[in-house]
Amino acid sequence: MRHEKAAMLLGLARLLAGSAEGMTLDEMAAAMHVNRRTVERMRVAVEQLFPQIEEIADGRGKRLRISGGLDGFIQAPTVDEMAELHTAINTLRARGDTTRAGLLESLQAKIRAALRPALRLRMAPDLNALVVAEGHAMQAGPRPLADPAALDTIRTALKAGCGLAFRYGNGANHVRTVSPWGLLYGRSYYLIGPSTGKAAPALWRLDRMSDITMTDMADPPPADWNIADFASRSFGVYQDEPQDIVLRFSPDAAHDAARFLFHPTQTHEERPDGSLVVRFHAGGLRELAYHLFTWGRTVQVLAPPALRGELRALLTEALKHHATAAPERGGG
Repeated sequence: MRHEKAAMLLGLARLLAGSAEGMTLDEMAAAMHVNRRTVERMRVAVEQLFPQIEEIADGRGKRLRISGGLDGFIQAPTVDEMAELHTAINTLRARGDTTRAGLLESLQAKIRAALRPALRLRMAPDLNALVVAEGHAMQAGPRPLADPAALDTIRTALKAGCGLAFRYGNGANHVRTVSPWGLLYGRSYYLIGPSTGKAAPALWRLDRMSDITMTDMADPPPADWNIADFASRSFGVYQDEPQDIVLRFSPDAAHDAARFLFHPTQTHEERPDGSLVVRFHAGGLRELAYHLFTWGRTVQVLAPPALRGELRALLTEALKHHATAAPERGGG
């Protein structure tokens, strides 16, 4: 058996051991990115390796799971996985995201404590080599501010299905009551959920929330609502009506634009002259205009006209602001 086949079988076994309700063959095929015939052969091999596999009837077919977990030697992390966890912690800390970095550090400590001493010693030289050799480019931008206690309260409410009451904004006296539907991470942290009496969810910046307490049971989101779809409505964070975006990048920028993720729905069209046309469906035109400003003369807005207007207004404001030299300040 080739190494990659063994790795795929172990990957499937981990999925089955981590699923409380079990998985159908179609779900296994989708998770492993293989067709149904291939996953049926994999299932047979996994059953031979792990006889504790169980079949669960769900009314229409059967689901499979491995109860009791897998042996420790199969579940031991690799050096690359531990290095990636260390990198994720450093990335969050570099962004100022100390709360989430602390949670991952706690996880890292638990994993290390669970390792057998001999394995921990064997991994140390390679892990240290990767940690020392990998770094991050400095990126300018705001640092997310989230009070650990506030974040913990919000997560507790999400798990318990409770509402949240808080004051919003500097010096605010009015208490808002919101049904929490999710958390959106970015340059700032946002709570997603409708306030009392509203049907549509709104965005609430965590650094503007104070005196956060939990309330009685909240109104749950509709069955067809999910946070990924909500976030993809906009180029950035702010939600407005999604529109069809069409951008043309000049030949000298086409290669970089083809590698850039503007939006999950984006498509590419290579033109005979070497230019690249990128299309996607999203709102947040103001934030998109701010980003397109960084592409300079290499990008052209083909649609919608409103985006072209936002970019033109942004350029006009910048030109007006910088057209006059700033007055010199005397030294002291």
